[in-house]
Amino acid sequence: MEQFIQDWGYIALFLYSFGGGFVGLAIASVLSYTGDLNIYISILVAGISNFIGGQFLFFLARKNKNYAKDMMKNSGRKIALVHVLMKKYGSFVIFIQKYIYGVKTLVPLAMGLTKYSAVKFSIFNAMAAALWACVVGYLSFTAGEYILSLSEDFKYVGLVTVVLIILLVTYFFKRIEK
Repeated sequence: MEQFIQDWGYIALFLYSFGGGFVGLAIASVLSYTGDLNIYISILVAGISNFIGGQFLFFLARKNKNYAKDMMKNSGRKIALVHVLMKKYGSFVIFIQKYIYGVKTLVPLAMGLTKYSAVKFSIFNAMAAALWACVVGYLSFTAGEYILSLSEDFKYVGLVTVVLIILLVTYFFKRIEK
């Protein structure tokens, strides 16, 4: 199993981080803590993939507006939230969106539909992806011992905790959308 993780772990992390990757990076960081992966490579792979994913979505919307609008047609409330965040925080929303489940793919699409500078987006997206990868990777790596001890002592506590966090975040953002 260790050889499988070492052979395919970074590829899986790259593919998963293209569309967000929070959980994938957290898992890779814990695997780095155990010695199965390298934390620096995991952070680099996740950051680069996350940057490329954001760029892809931005330029998809910029070059194919009808397709992007069609992709977002079922996300009316989330798009409204994105526009509120963009008005309130400006370019800083590029940093914020990396940590918000449910809107992280919509921000690059929404910004690509506007006249927002592609160069400015690329610069902020690169900085945001690097910061996101370092923060999530480092925090997960340093919490590796704790996370692993939970999985040994209470096999289902980690799963229940993750599900509760996802439910709370979803509930929180549903309330904001209303």
